[in-house]
Amino acid sequence: MVPYVDPTEQLVVEIFARDLRRSIEFYRRLGFELIREQTAFAELAWEGRLLFIEELPNLPPPSDFPQANMRIMVPDVEDYWEIVTQMRIPVIKPIGDRDYGLRDFTVTDPDGFGLRFGTRLLEARRSP
Repeated sequence: MVPYVDPTEQLVVEIFARDLRRSIEFYRRLGFELIREQTAFAELAWEGRLLFIEELPNLPPPSDFPQANMRIMVPDVEDYWEIVTQMRIPVIKPIGDRDYGLRDFTVTDPDGFGLRFGTRLLEARRSP
């Protein structure tokens, strides 16, 4: 079967935000690249993979726990733990070694969407 679109355009995560500018800055501080910004819409990328954000100012407040999360694999999860700690991002699941083979943690963006940063255990630098 011939793909309909390039693999980087297939199964793109699209999230909603109350304040597009705030969300763009949040994701850029974490290392996402801003590709395109329009009125009420932005396209960002992580290593060529796309993330769309649509602004919906009347979005209901986030719940205490995200309905979904996006996994982002990084070479050293400790570096990202330090970034999110400095940014004072709400933590859903603190950093730790998991039985599924990752050292990871989960936080939420300003609108309650979950972000899981992880490194394979064999590659992870463990904290004392």
